[in-house]
Amino acid sequence: MYTVAVKRDFVAQHFLIGGDWGAENDHHSHHYVIELQLEGATLDQHGYLVDIVDIEANLDALVAEYRDKTLNDLPAFAGLNPSIEHFSRILCETLSERIAAPNISVLTVKLWENEIAWAAYKLER
Repeated sequence: MYTVAVKRDFVAQHFLIGGDWGAENDHHSHHYVIELQLEGATLDQHGYLVDIVDIEANLDALVAEYRDKTLNDLPAFAGLNPSIEHFSRILCETLSERIAAPNISVLTVKLWENEIAWAAYKLER
């Protein structure tokens, strides 16, 4: 299985709901780092799993939708606690819809909210 990964970083805000999470209940920022990993068993006629330029464009466009926004205010988080678990799933499902590379069988989004904490979501197609 081949794997290609691309990373980006951005700042967004949120506040957690539904429990006593201390300071996390207050509106605050995170410097997120998203790593998109793409996996597949075969390469295309050029010896590539995916066109990295296309992946970068899709990732940049998605990150722009969240950069400097409050996650709680966005439709994707309606009725959800804006945890990194939910956020990693939302990002992964959105990227899966946008990336048309036929060789890709697994997408994984790993989302860091700081230097020590991350969540990931894996989607098989």
